[in-house]
Amino acid sequence: MLGWALVFFLLALLCGVLGFFALAGLAGTIAKILLLVFLVMLVINAFSGALRGQPPV
Repeated sequence: MLGWALVFFLLALLCGVLGFFALAGLAGTIAKILLLVFLVMLVINAFSGALRGQPPV
């Protein structure tokens, strides 16, 4: 998930440099959403592991 967010971020940067501002905005928005989903899943996974008594790795 984090890899896809990075890909869309790089796509947004490339499109912004080349002048495709609408596509850059869309790719940037997708990257933000994927990053947010990744962070939420990371926090949920950390809390569920803590509730089961597993130490963080």
